[in-house]
Amino acid sequence: MRKTTIRSLPRFARLIGLVGLLAAPATAWATDHSLPRLVHKDGRHALLIDGAPYLILGAQVNNSSAWPAVLPQVWPAIKAIHANTVEMPVYWEQFEPKPGAFDYSVVDTLVAQSCKNDVHLILLWFATWKNGSPHYMPLWMKQDPKKLVRMLRADGRPVDSASPFSSEMLEADKRAFVALMRHLKKTDPQHTVILVQVENESGTWGAVRDYSPAAVKAFDAPVPAPILAAMGKKPAGANIGNVGNVGNVSNVGWKEAFGKDADEFFHAWAVARYVGEVAAAGKAEYPLPLYANAALRDPISPGPVVNWESGGPTDDVLPIWKAAAPALDLLAPDIYMDDYTKVDKVMELYRRPDNPLLIPEISNAPQYARFFFLALGHETLGFSPFGIDVTNYVNFPLGAKKTNEETLAPFALNYQLVGPMMRELARLGFEGKVKGVAEKKGTPAQSLEIGGWKVNVSYGLPQFGFGDKPPGNAEPVGGAFVAQLDDNQFLVAGVHCRVDFQTTGAAPKKQRDYLRVEEGTYESGKFKFRRLWNGDQTDWGLNFTSEPQILRVVVGTY
Repeated sequence: MRKTTIRSLPRFARLIGLVGLLAAPATAWATDHSLPRLVHKDGRHALLIDGAPYLILGAQVNNSSAWPAVLPQVWPAIKAIHANTVEMPVYWEQFEPKPGAFDYSVVDTLVAQSCKNDVHLILLWFATWKNGSPHYMPLWMKQDPKKLVRMLRADGRPVDSASPFSSEMLEADKRAFVALMRHLKKTDPQHTVILVQVENESGTWGAVRDYSPAAVKAFDAPVPAPILAAMGKKPAGANIGNVGNVGNVSNVGWKEAFGKDADEFFHAWAVARYVGEVAAAGKAEYPLPLYANAALRDPISPGPVVNWESGGPTDDVLPIWKAAAPALDLLAPDIYMDDYTKVDKVMELYRRPDNPLLIPEISNAPQYARFFFLALGHETLGFSPFGIDVTNYVNFPLGAKKTNEETLAPFALNYQLVGPMMRELARLGFEGKVKGVAEKKGTPAQSLEIGGWKVNVSYGLPQFGFGDKPPGNAEPVGGAFVAQLDDNQFLVAGVHCRVDFQTTGAAPKKQRDYLRVEEGTYESGKFKFRRLWNGDQTDWGLNFTSEPQILRVVVGTY
């Protein structure tokens, strides 16, 4: 393979590549190479990589950017935003060009180059569904209507989406996914690959459910008892059985059980069952954590089902997916809505005792960067803006108009800020000791409570001066997190905001006192002192701009 130098790249790629090489800290791999896994405690979750909690500071490339010839336009952007994990697709059409003949060359290249660039890798299996369509199926399937079985609408017209009732198609997908997982087990002993996404935004646009003969027959049959149980319906005489066994049946039909939602819930079960079988087959070969991602519906005012992708793991059918696809370790939201209230609600809905929160895709428009702090407050396993490469493809209006230094800068600042303390922050989040907020347009001040203190976060204030009435930033770009280290000791960081502690009702007539405010960074998991803040730096609260600063704060009263 010809060696590509930074000089051979476009001007922007050379520039951000140099910035990344100079500024991004090298990944210090631990000696514990145990299999990546999810752990759960007290309704909270952690992703263990190399035996310790890990926070994914991710970046997902554009759909067609995982080809080896395009990778030189990927790595400069990954380095520029200080990501520790990259998400890249595996294309079924490339992976199995002929039935039963697998081409591992692209996967091997992705793993090797990720390792060389000191980042972990999340593979995205683009197979039966990608954004609801079968466009990544192999050509030998696309050209044979007996192998690519499309859904039918109620009027008999075909839909650009695969039928989840094709057993031949399911077996083909399973066979290919098993080959992928078996190969990873054999060739990636260092666990460069830490997660695998099964399909991509599974479901269907333009039709609520399948009306093929097999689908109609399944719809006319009783609802599987585990689905009834998952949705809180337990009719007398139903055989609930093992929730992983979707073959257990009840004596209740879909319409009887779910009324107007019957078509949507039926399709969610059908798609989840299919994806779950693919996941289970792959996990039997190599038990890496697996997940499925969701194209979201409006979490507050969803309207009729035609407004979203039916069948996918949207918030209203998460229990169905959990019951029908137990081999999936989590269900994850793809976020392309910039309304704070809606984003906050999505994170709340997907962070469940039985489901860790992971943001595998979020818009790369600059205003979305602030939601990183909100995600930390929701104990996320990770955060990944989409479209991080310099191929000149953009998904505007869902994303930024351009991918350049200006649009990447807010995401780079977040990761540069948190990267050195990523492990510590992941551990504290698993212990429930991290709170975070992001600026909400029209709300220039917010507050959170942690460790017996009220913490006020204000936006748009100068670094010097009281500013009792914060105006908010011109655009909502601010955010902050606070993590409790010990009694009255906290880690505090943010961007474009002021953070100030305040006593609560538990300390009447007491005033807060900053006993010690240390600025520093993390090296090898330890806080390294740089300087003390005092006087102008603390008299007006703790002010953060676009400088990546971590504070260790001890608070008292007088």
